[in-house]
Amino acid sequence: MPGYGLPRGTQGLMPWSWAENRLRKSHNYWLVTTRPDGAPHAMPVWGIWVDSVYYFSTGRKSRKAKNLAGNPRCVVCNEAADQAVIVEGIAEEVIDPRVIERLFAPYYAKYKPWKLDPKLGPIFAVRPRVAFGLEEAKSLGSATRWRFASPRRQPRKGSISAPLRSRG
Repeated sequence: MPGYGLPRGTQGLMPWSWAENRLRKSHNYWLVTTRPDGAPHAMPVWGIWVDSVYYFSTGRKSRKAKNLAGNPRCVVCNEAADQAVIVEGIAEEVIDPRVIERLFAPYYAKYKPWKLDPKLGPIFAVRPRVAFGLEEAKSLGSATRWRFASPRRQPRKGSISAPLRSRG
């Protein structure tokens, strides 16, 4: 993070488990997509974090779905800005009925009486490429960046605590 005067090194960085815990527990998420003209589009959405992947659904004709059809790159953020987790990733529509069936129970448990229903609109999976974590109470010294190998779902070995401050 050039210009912030952060020290170099790994002291104070947060583990990936810190980020995943916040992503699992968030009730509302922010989804940022890109409109065809390049303008950003942000919307709150419901979703679930399962096996290091964020899943959500939306209407097929929604602006989110249209944006993702043209450009699958997106950003997902948890709801708590004081313990922010920002995930940059690629959204893919989930069409495998076995995967969709596996998502029913965790979605229903979180948003009862609502159900994850592919008949109502597409279900998307967002796999992280890079994620950032910032905890206000710990100041910017805890700012952490995690990089992910594609298509693996876990951070690359040796990069779980890759600091923002040393990589600019």
